[in-house]
Amino acid sequence: MIETMDLTLRDYQSCAAATDQVPDNDENKLQSIMVPLLGLAGETGSLLTEFKKYMRQGEIYRPFEQQVAEELGDILWYVSNIASKMGLDLEEVARLNLSKLDDRYRAELEDHAGQRRLFESQRSFDDGYPENERLPRSIRAEFHSVADGSNAKLHVTLNGVPFGDALTDNSHVEDGYRFHDVFHLTMCCRLGWSPILRKLLGCKRKSERQVDEVEDGARAGITEEAISAVAYGFAKDFSLFNGANSVEFSLLRTIKSMTSSFEVRVCTYREWESVILEAFSVWRMMMTCNGGVFIGTNARVSYQRHATVD
Repeated sequence: MIETMDLTLRDYQSCAAATDQVPDNDENKLQSIMVPLLGLAGETGSLLTEFKKYMRQGEIYRPFEQQVAEELGDILWYVSNIASKMGLDLEEVARLNLSKLDDRYRAELEDHAGQRRLFESQRSFDDGYPENERLPRSIRAEFHSVADGSNAKLHVTLNGVPFGDALTDNSHVEDGYRFHDVFHLTMCCRLGWSPILRKLLGCKRKSERQVDEVEDGARAGITEEAISAVAYGFAKDFSLFNGANSVEFSLLRTIKSMTSSFEVRVCTYREWESVILEAFSVWRMMMTCNGGVFIGTNARVSYQRHATVD
């Protein structure tokens, strides 16, 4: 009967649960979950062994595909069993996984086919607000490093106006973090989001009290600054993403978690990944040339050298 039925993941989970030899109960909860966890590890090892045999013996190892199918089936049983004991629907787990993959990868694939842009709405979160409550749609920011004793202080002008305080790396060693406004500017241009820039530029959305308090308030600004610091922490371990075309998923997941209570939560993993790579592309040039010009719109960000470098 099982061989002829149209089997869904939910059907499989139900049938697999009926064969569980260590069912869950109040007396053996730890044992009941550890058995399938250890079984999953063991069957993964068995699968690797099959590939080792194939690598060593090649085509003469004829049962390779059948053995792989059997090992994958055992792995699926243990995955299903773990899901059941955790109260999870395996079909919903699969659906959520596909949604996550779509969030990170599908936009890029469809963009290459010309069917959908990466930043699909080139979104702004302040459309419809008064002009004085909107983030700038294009930015030209000049970064000038000025020697100050043993430190280098960074002065920034944004669209010709002095922007923020002079910055140092705030570090025992020079590491270029003083250029981190590049990250905020890139988020502003590419995601249409930057509570920090809203505060510094005086364009908070005060016409709506709750938006001003929540989306443009101190907590949102602290979150944005933390994202910049966390991204830089990862970047230092990967040569500031020089030559990279992807970002560790754990970083993207952390950022999505940090922004889950703000309007920017609608941005996809792929959008965040693109922002990080674009921002550090400019950031690296700023560090190499000890300053320069950031130019950004909602379509792209880029770097230009100063006409004369200080």
